[in-house]
Amino acid sequence: MPYLRTEFNEAHARLSPDGKWLAYASDETGRSEIYVQSFPSPGGGKFLISANGGDQPSWRRDGKELFYLTLDRKLMSVDVKPGAAFEAGAPRLLFQPRVPSINLTTFRNHYAVSPDGQKFVVVTVPQDQSMAPLVVVLNWMPRTS
Repeated sequence: MPYLRTEFNEAHARLSPDGKWLAYASDETGRSEIYVQSFPSPGGGKFLISANGGDQPSWRRDGKELFYLTLDRKLMSVDVKPGAAFEAGAPRLLFQPRVPSINLTTFRNHYAVSPDGQKFVVVTVPQDQSMAPLVVVLNWMPRTS
């Protein structure tokens, strides 16, 4: 059963640990932003979380913090109260990793967060490169004589 049906692109949905809220990215404003909406019925409230664009949301295991990447590749944190009535604080910068470019068509997050929200594993681009190199291997099949 579809959760949202809009003319916009929605991606990277993450269900809150209590199962009552869904964080996702949508381009309904013309750029990707992070929203949280009630679940399983989207009619119970919708909240804009990101301040200047965002993608790839992720919840802390206890549901009291939400993380996301800004479009200029900063890892942000937002304190949340996800109970019956959702409340969110202001986004705050954690750090700026060297992640690959960010967009709604990326199929996986460029980071993972530990259950306590204190440690991150981040896919990074080497410092002297803007993108990971593309390696092409030619003639990899063994020759038959």
